[in-house]
Amino acid sequence: MSGSIYGNIFKISTWGESHGKGIGVVIDGCPAGLTLNEEMVQAYLNRRRPGQTKYATPRKENDTVQFLSGIFEEKTTGTPISMVVMNTNQQSGDYSEIASYYRPGHADYSFDEKYGFRDYRGGGRSSGRETISRVAAGAVAKAILEELGIKICAYTKSIGNITIDYENSNPDNILISPFAMPDLKASNAAEQMLDTKIKELDSVGGVIECIVTGMPAGIGEPVFDKLDANIGKAILSIGAVKGIEFGTGFGVSTLTGSENNDSFYYDTEGKVAKKTNHAGGILGGISDGSEIIFRAAIKPTPSIAKTQETINKTGDTISVNIKGRHDPIIVPRAVVVVEAMTAIALVDMLFMSMTSKLDNVVKFFK
Repeated sequence: MSGSIYGNIFKISTWGESHGKGIGVVIDGCPAGLTLNEEMVQAYLNRRRPGQTKYATPRKENDTVQFLSGIFEEKTTGTPISMVVMNTNQQSGDYSEIASYYRPGHADYSFDEKYGFRDYRGGGRSSGRETISRVAAGAVAKAILEELGIKICAYTKSIGNITIDYENSNPDNILISPFAMPDLKASNAAEQMLDTKIKELDSVGGVIECIVTGMPAGIGEPVFDKLDANIGKAILSIGAVKGIEFGTGFGVSTLTGSENNDSFYYDTEGKVAKKTNHAGGILGGISDGSEIIFRAAIKPTPSIAKTQETINKTGDTISVNIKGRHDPIIVPRAVVVVEAMTAIALVDMLFMSMTSKLDNVVKFFK
C-alpha cells in the first residue's frame, strides 16, 4: 500500500492494522543527540488510549510503546527510529457480520473498489487505531520543537452545538475535561448532551482548535510546499477530519480587504508584529512569526448502534445496527493526534528551510 509515508526530510512511515499483531512507525531524518525515552512517548499515547472514559471505546489496550531501533542511552543515534505498540485486546468476532455489507460513513466500499477486498476487522488500516503511529512519531517531533522553544496546544473548541467561551477557559482544564475542553462549563454541557446521544444510539462531531507559538518567521516554501498546505495535508490525512481553516478561515469571505488585512508594526523590542491575525500566522505559505492558528472539523463517529440503511454485496438493501466497541465521539482522543501531525509537519518544514539561505549553509559548514 503506497501513501503510508509522510514528510520530506523528517519522514515517517506507519504500518499495522486495528486487529493485526501491532501498530508501528519508522522515523527517518531525526537528528542524533535528542534526549528521548519510552516514557516521553508513552505520555502522549496515554492521551489517546481507549477505555479511559465512558465517552471512548471500551476496548482495553495499554498501548505500551517499545523502541526497536534508533535510541541508545536515551539519545537518538541519527539512524531510523522504530517503535511498536502491540495489540492485546482484539475482538475480531465483533466484526465478522460486516464482511458482507458496507457500513454507512466508513471506507468499506471504497477499500473494496480499490483493492478488491478489505480487512473488515475494525476497519483494518482505515481504523482510528492507526493514529497510534502518528502520536508516537509526533512525540519525537514535539521533543525537537521544544528544543527550539516552539509549543503546540490543541483542544476541543466545540462538540455538536456546544462551543467554549474563551473568557471562561483555562489551558489547565484541557487534561481535566473528558472532552479536552479548556472551558469546564462547556465540558459539563457537552457531557449532558453526549449522555442523551448515547441513549439515542447516536454520535456527534466537533471542532479541534490548534495554536502554535514560538514559530519563527520565514518557514515554508512559497508554491506547492506552503506551510499551511503541508499542515493541511497532515491534518486532513487524519481519518475523521473533514475540513480545516486557518486564522479567520471561511470567515474571510464576508470581510473587505481593509478588514481582513493584518497591519504590521514594530513592537517594543523593535521586532515586526501584526495588529491582527486574520491570516493565522501564515502569509504566502510562509510563517510570519505570529501564532499559527487553525481549526479542524471532526465528523461524528460513523459506527453507531442506531438503525441505518445500506446495501450488501449481493445487491440487497438492508437495515443494520453496527456492533462492536466504538467511541460515541471521536473528538477528545483526536486532540493529541492533531498535535502530533502538526508537530511532524512543522519539524519537516523547519528542516527544509535550513537551506533557504546561503548564510545558513556557510554558518553550518564553516
